[in-house]
Amino acid sequence: MRYVVLCLMPFILTSVVTPLVSMCANEGQNSSKDSKMQLGNFSVSLVVKDVNISKAFYEKLGFHQSGGDVKRNYVIMKNATSTVGLYQGMFQKNMLTYNPGWDSDCKALPEFMDVREIQQELKKQGIQLDVAADESTTGPAFLTITDPDGNPILIDQHINKPTDPN
Repeated sequence: MRYVVLCLMPFILTSVVTPLVSMCANEGQNSSKDSKMQLGNFSVSLVVKDVNISKAFYEKLGFHQSGGDVKRNYVIMKNATSTVGLYQGMFQKNMLTYNPGWDSDCKALPEFMDVREIQQELKKQGIQLDVAADESTTGPAFLTITDPDGNPILIDQHINKPTDPN
């Protein structure tokens, strides 16, 4: 049996593993700049019963607090590029969250699609807004939508869009 496996190893490596590695390596090359919509940093916002207990649980999974305040009933937890927000008494359901203008370390990007631009694009595509951003304003704003399966999506911009240098 070992002989068969050893004989098949070059076939397995060239037919299965190499294409998978190549596919994973190329996956990041289609950046958000190729897409019409640039939603920004992604995180999952979780409704929790007790922010302290949830924080302790996620710390056991290797997360650390990178933002928020337990006294205000929310914390932002990071583990490498994964971000989870823990919110006690703030939302009704877990939701997907995007932050235009931020990278995965919540640092401002030099260029980004403003939440109001995203909103206009969503409207063009026929997506109904649950809560709309005020398009007569600039700076921080948010909108919410719901996907076809009832999952809420929050697009929450915390920073001003840089002015065009030209």
